[in-house]
Amino acid sequence: MDTALDVHRALTDDELRRLDAYWRAANYLTVGQIYLLGNPLLREPLTRDDIKPRLLGHWGTSPGLNLIYAHLNRVIVARDLNAMLVTGPGHGGPAIVANTWLEGTWSERYHDVARDEVGMSRLFRQFSFPGGIPSHVAADVPGSIHEGGELGYALSHAYGAAFDHPDLVVACVIGDGEAETGPLAGSWLSNVFLNPARDGAVLPILHLNGYKIANPTVLSRIPETDLLDLMRGSGYQPYVVAGDDPAQVHRTLAATMDRALDEIAEIQRRARSGGVVERPRWPMIILRTPKGWTGPREVDDTQVEGTYRAHQVPLSGVRDNPAHLAELEQWLRSYGPEELFDATGAPVDELRTLPPRGDRRMSANPVTNGGVVLRDLALPDFSDYGVEVPEPGTTMASATGVLGPWIRDVISANPQTFRLFGPDEVASNRLGAAFEVTDRAWVAATVPDDDHLSPDGRVMEVLSEHLCQGWLEGYLLTGRHGVFTSYEAFIHIVDSMLNQHAKWLKVTRAIPWRQPLASLNYLLSSHVWRQDHNGFSHQDPGFIDHVVNKKAEVVRVYLPPDANTLLATMDHCLRSRHYINVVVAGKQSAPSWLTMTEAIQHSRRGLGIWEWASNDGGSEPDVVLACCGDVPTLEALAAAELLRQHLPELKVRLVNVVDLMRLQPDTEHPHGLPDNEFDTIFTTDRTVIFAYHGYPWLIHRLTYRRTNHENLHVRGYREEGTTTTPFDMVMLNDLDRFHLVIDVIDRVPGLAARAAHLRQRMVDARQSARDYTRQYGEDDPQVAEWRWVRETDPTNP
Repeated sequence: MDTALDVHRALTDDELRRLDAYWRAANYLTVGQIYLLGNPLLREPLTRDDIKPRLLGHWGTSPGLNLIYAHLNRVIVARDLNAMLVTGPGHGGPAIVANTWLEGTWSERYHDVARDEVGMSRLFRQFSFPGGIPSHVAADVPGSIHEGGELGYALSHAYGAAFDHPDLVVACVIGDGEAETGPLAGSWLSNVFLNPARDGAVLPILHLNGYKIANPTVLSRIPETDLLDLMRGSGYQPYVVAGDDPAQVHRTLAATMDRALDEIAEIQRRARSGGVVERPRWPMIILRTPKGWTGPREVDDTQVEGTYRAHQVPLSGVRDNPAHLAELEQWLRSYGPEELFDATGAPVDELRTLPPRGDRRMSANPVTNGGVVLRDLALPDFSDYGVEVPEPGTTMASATGVLGPWIRDVISANPQTFRLFGPDEVASNRLGAAFEVTDRAWVAATVPDDDHLSPDGRVMEVLSEHLCQGWLEGYLLTGRHGVFTSYEAFIHIVDSMLNQHAKWLKVTRAIPWRQPLASLNYLLSSHVWRQDHNGFSHQDPGFIDHVVNKKAEVVRVYLPPDANTLLATMDHCLRSRHYINVVVAGKQSAPSWLTMTEAIQHSRRGLGIWEWASNDGGSEPDVVLACCGDVPTLEALAAAELLRQHLPELKVRLVNVVDLMRLQPDTEHPHGLPDNEFDTIFTTDRTVIFAYHGYPWLIHRLTYRRTNHENLHVRGYREEGTTTTPFDMVMLNDLDRFHLVIDVIDRVPGLAARAAHLRQRMVDARQSARDYTRQYGEDDPQVAEWRWVRETDPTNP
């Protein structure tokens, strides 16, 4: 603790008494949620029937959370702060629920849980009870912006919430267990990207209660000098509040919070006075209090308070152990409920006057229900940015390179509500046009050779997918928009974070007062088929499979085949709400197949027959060549041309898929095609050769209920890769044009015998292409420079 801190100036004796009473009330309500089914005010001695049969929840972190919540309420009232709380120790759900009930928000959201004895009983019963609410700080809890079950994301979410909210203070409680996770450890340096002139502030509160579920925590056991140096090295001014005497801790924490908020106000005043914006040393608080503070000190002659034994339920077997039942009643009565709640069960007037009012309550702050403050983006007309396509395949363009100028103008048109996030790959993924109007956010030191760094940058680049994801989630959850661009293989790093966000979106769809958020948009470039220079470690399209596992009403996956289709797709994604959109598009120069008008129509359909690449006319095809993804589309078209040249009598229908979820039946996904429409396009009995961007078994999984599934044969990535040429890469996985022709010959009934010569030529062509790469180190120009030639048969224009 800073010895210069005057701990007696922050609180009068009366303020201390009332603050402590509020803390005791929150602790009482927390314990009640964990244990009680009835008798909420202990009007009668506890009996086994008053106790829940299954005791769930986490007590250990809860008294610390209650302490912090009460003190934050004090400073919000005193300073009229616009503040919110991000709760890292998510298992402390009953503590946050208790506070939202005390300040009235819970009853406003859930009218049957009033602030009276009946409401208190319902509050207790619902917690971790069938048909009730989870034990974490979940979406059901007003003021929460993330599910607290998985640790590591609190601080990145807090910074994401603070970006572009200049008057917002985001208090973030980091549990010392959470502080051991990689994502949280990386999050400390988020202050390098926070502009005190235009962003809000984050007040980290590292709560060290010493233990995880069964072990001591690292940061609680290292020397305090090392801990302080760790925080200072991350750009913070740490202040320590420690103790187990409530009065002393109250006074010290109140004085420390006042100092921290004074420093934040001064940092912002200096930054907003027109001077040079530099990285300040932001205050943070290290709070050391016992785990399970104010709970049972000993149980069965074993120390509990201040040990790992207080982590969850300190008193177990209460229904069947009279001694434990008596100890529970003594514990509850130690808070003096008769002093805290009136005859009706409502908090006494003295407690009701302590919290902030209206939207100033952290549990009612509109930004914590991001859809309430969400506004549509001003989006430029994407059709103005497209490429001219006089004939299919005649125009070469980088899809993401064409998208870049549109993203640039989205940034310009939405200077406070849109940001572009990426792990040091925005320029690499051909979105560098953004730097014509903005920079990379940066408030650390710069040198003359730095490229586009400034405190006002709208591009968030840091070499951590965890941070990019966490910032973007915090940004979206508090009412803004964004895009996360990444190499396809390494987006897997945030698989678990996507899981949690998808669960949040799924759950909040069923919570009436939660408003829809802007969608979480991924743009995955540098994809599996064009990581030939980086090799096997950079080749993995499996993120799509992971996403498809999520609830159908939440996820969307798009694989636009060219630049114009990518523009139409991204415009749709940025207008959408409450989805996770995954868009996979190449950055290398590639053929453009569709005019802008055709691309818009094709994107709206989600999949369709490309008549110009088909020769089945008005008759039933002999084979369907389907494709999904830019490189598979190229190879499928090249295969179609080979078939047209060498087997002109074969009727080929080419189908391109943009929206992957169209392959599912409409009973399985909102975007799914009805069976009759699917059968019309893919037929009920003809061979379908499907060239797919990712792992081939996903296509089988999506279509296994379709009539013609047994005739569906998929080529895709099969975990074969290395540093090689682009065409050799597709040959390694049998996705190349020659192998697709071989598949047609092998699979179409009656074709094998009469096309044997062609099959042999295709095998030879594959070997010749591979030999060329081994001799010259690049692809054969006949392959690399191939262009589609439109059919000239007057009967099939």
